[in-house]
Amino acid sequence: MNLQLLHPASWKDYQLIDSGDGQKLERFGSYTLIRPEPQAIWSKVLPASEWSSLADARFDREQKDKFRFSDEVKGGWTRKKNMPESWQVNYQYNKLKVTLRLALTSFGHVGVFPEQGENWNFIYETITGWSVNKPRVLNLFAYTGAASVVARLAGAEVTHVDASRPGLNWANQNMQLNQQADIRWVYEDAFKFVRREVKRGNRYHGIIMDPPPYGRGPQGEKWTLQEQLNELVALSSELLEQKTCFFILSMYAVGLSAMVGLNVVKSHMDVEAPECGEFYLKSAHQHNLPMGTYLRFRK
Repeated sequence: MNLQLLHPASWKDYQLIDSGDGQKLERFGSYTLIRPEPQAIWSKVLPASEWSSLADARFDREQKDKFRFSDEVKGGWTRKKNMPESWQVNYQYNKLKVTLRLALTSFGHVGVFPEQGENWNFIYETITGWSVNKPRVLNLFAYTGAASVVARLAGAEVTHVDASRPGLNWANQNMQLNQQADIRWVYEDAFKFVRREVKRGNRYHGIIMDPPPYGRGPQGEKWTLQEQLNELVALSSELLEQKTCFFILSMYAVGLSAMVGLNVVKSHMDVEAPECGEFYLKSAHQHNLPMGTYLRFRK
């Protein structure tokens, strides 16, 4: 097994400028943001004065412990006058060109995880390299839909599943920004949807999943990664075509090694040597930032 470290080298509209002391300084297109980053336990390289002068907006958590991981904790933005509520960035890789809407949310997110660019490249190359007419792709925990749009741009029929209505609306805006149509939007608990798809006997050429450590479905369904991932992958193996297929698993749960995803997937899917490892963001100043694990394969 060869664990790999990958970073999204194709981004021109994104840059990690610096990180440290529980924060990160990032440029998204024309705007630079300061956001919490619990993994950045090292010291900043640039002085605080330079962070302040570069930043167009800053997000501060309501909780006191800046090194505590939580998706539930809200906070607030402090913006300079030039900083809009929403804006757009572009991503390009070979023939793939994507425009994405970004916005300042109450959780400190902006609508994109830049390290996922490496997976977008993988999705686009895989689908465009096939001779299958309109391959079927399932995107679970699909957030604002960047991967869904990429798969659609590559020519796939896409089913996008998420338990957040604001997330689905945002994904629909991203689809329209890229002059696409006919992505199937499913507002449902991903685990419940996969169970139903197995019973229906449906199959997909590609499955993408980016499950959170914890979550709630529309009906209050509880999701816990460490308790349910194994069963989710087992069910997903019944949905995946045996040939001409791909699978992507991303995980951001703190403390879970890439080997966890590898062991889960190899328990249920017939694949000898999937790609797996860790994503990171390459810093302009010394400290590269780890951004979760990935596992993927195609056949």
